[in-house]
Amino acid sequence: MSNSRISSGRPQAEFPAERSTPTEPSVDPTDRSVGERARRAAIQVCKGYRAHDDRARSAAVDAFAFVDDAQFEHLDAAEARSAATALVDALWAKDDVEGSFVSDGVVERPAALSAAEWDDVESPLRRRARIVGMDEAYGRLTTESWKRHKVGGEYSRPALEAQRIEVAAAIGTEEYPTKDRAGRSGFGELPARYLVAIELHDDRNNRSSDRAIDVMTPYFETILAAHEGDDV
Repeated sequence: MSNSRISSGRPQAEFPAERSTPTEPSVDPTDRSVGERARRAAIQVCKGYRAHDDRARSAAVDAFAFVDDAQFEHLDAAEARSAATALVDALWAKDDVEGSFVSDGVVERPAALSAAEWDDVESPLRRRARIVGMDEAYGRLTTESWKRHKVGGEYSRPALEAQRIEVAAAIGTEEYPTKDRAGRSGFGELPARYLVAIELHDDRNNRSSDRAIDVMTPYFETILAAHEGDDV
């Protein structure tokens, strides 16, 4: 695969509705350093998933649009918002699919949920991939990871591969990860960080929310540094 820029055209789990609201992290909107911009993106990605848990659709779109505008430099603001809207459409479609099989947060018929029709979830994820200009396998892999996460099963591999596709689009190269020593297999640091954030997202407490921000800040630092020409 080439190192050429990708031309222009997320995990994910659920916080329970009864969880307490994390303390809003402080930010300096005037600080344009890579580190501070990355931290703001990390805060927003966590806010996006909390908004989904709270059924706050417009807030979820706003948060994910902030993230996509930051991480996909080849998209303009309208395209970034369209990509974010597609992700939110998929999350709401996922809830619709799960609704007949989940009671009080418990999956009552996991086999039936696994066999249910998930096309309405995958379709907006493929739309997101087209907007971003990334491999549409992202849609299938993300859908599979969400399904396995809900019904039980090894969800990490499709989640990691889906996020590897998204990271490659964000940094602008098809060759991610690149490793200069033995042990070159694997999905790379950034998808692994995203997976850790999913696990923290599941942990249901404010400390885990803070830790998820800490985990995801270097994720966005790497992407934003790549935009400025740093090697990844």
